Amino acid sequence: MRLPRGASCLAAGLALVAAAGCTGGGGDAEDTARTETSSTSPRTGGEPPATTPSPSPTPADPVSLPALMQREHRGSDLRLGAVRVRTDAYTQYAVTYRANDLTISGIMNVPEGEGPFPALVLAHGYIDPDVYTTGRGMPREQDLLARNGYVVLHTDYRNHAGSDDDPDNDVNLRLGYTEDVIAAVLALRSAARPNVDDERIGLLGRSMGGGVVYNTLVVAPGLVDAAVVFAPVSSRPEQNIDQFQRPEGDPLVQEIETAHGTPKENPEFWRQISPVTYVDRVTEPLLIHHGTADDTCPLAWTRETVAAFEAADKDVKLRTYRGEGHTFGPRWPDSMDATMAFFERHLR
Repeated sequence: MRLPRGASCLAAGLALVAAAGCTGGGGDAEDTARTETSSTSPRTGGEPPATTPSPSPTPADPVSLPALMQREHRGSDLRLGAVRVRTDAYTQYAVTYRANDLTISGIMNVPEGEGPFPALVLAHGYIDPDVYTTGRGMPREQDLLARNGYVVLHTDYRNHAGSDDDPDNDVNLRLGYTEDVIAAVLALRSAARPNVDDERIGLLGRSMGGGVVYNTLVVAPGLVDAAVVFAPVSSRPEQNIDQFQRPEGDPLVQEIETAHGTPKENPEFWRQISPVTYVDRVTEPLLIHHGTADDTCPLAWTRETVAAFEAADKDVKLRTYRGEGHTFGPRWPDSMDATMAFFERHLR
C-alpha cells in the first residue's frame, strides 16, 4: 500500500540488505528519518500512513534491523562535482552526500529540462570493493531511466570508490548499505534542488541491492513511494551465506559467526537481521523481476519472500522471465518497460 501523496535491489549479497572536487548543489540542509517505535511516515508530519506498520521491537543486538528502525537517520549535503558524461538527454555528475557520520560517493544523472523530475535511488549488486569504481553497476538502467525523465542517484555505498570506510561493516553483515540508501533519499530531499521533485522518490535494487531495498522498506516505511528489485538475494541472510560464502571457505563467515553466533546458536540474531521478519511494516508497492534460469539467486528465494509479503497483505507483484539468468538478456527491455510503467503509476 502507498502513502497518500501528501504524506510525506559480502559477495553477491551477504547482508540483506556494495567524487571529484565538489561544488554547489546541496547547501547545509539535512533531512532525518526517525523510525523508532513510531507508526507514522517520516514525511507525514504526524499523519498515519495508509497501513500502520507494527512498532519496532526492542533490539536484542545493536546489529539488527530493529536497531536501525530505532536510529535517527540523517542524510544531507548532496554535492554535485565534475561532469562525467553529457548526452542529449541528461548530464551525469559525480556526487557526494552525508550518511549519518560518513561521506558517500556516487553518480547522479539529471535529465535535460526544467523539471522538477521524479527521482530514483539505485542500489547496485555485489562488486568487489577492490575493483569497484564510482557509479559502476546498472549502467543500462542508469541511462534508460534518465532518458525517460528520472533523476537517477546511484550510491556507491560505504567502503566503495570515494566513500568513507566503515571497518565493522562486513562483520556486521553490511547493514551499513541500508543506512547509505536511506540517507541518499534524505539527502535528495534536503538538497531542495529545483529539478528534483522530492515528493516523488522511488528505489531500484539489483541482486544484493535488492536485499538492501528490502531492508530499507522495513526499516523506514513511508520514506519512498515505490520500489523495484531485480533478481534479489534471499530475505534470509543465512541462505545467502550458505550460497555464496560458505562453499568458498570465506574467512568472513567465521568472523561473523564468532561475533554473532551461528543461526543454530543465536536464532534470534538471525531473525532480527532478516527483512522477511518485518514485512508487516512495509507501506510501499513493490515490483520484483526474476528469471527462471537464475542460478545465482534462485527464484525459490523470491517466491518465499513474495509469499511473506502476500501473507501480510502487502502490495507486491512478481514478474518471472522464462529462461532469463541473473543479469537478464533478451527480456531486459520487457522488464524495464514494466518497471517504468510501475513507476509511472506510483511516482507520476
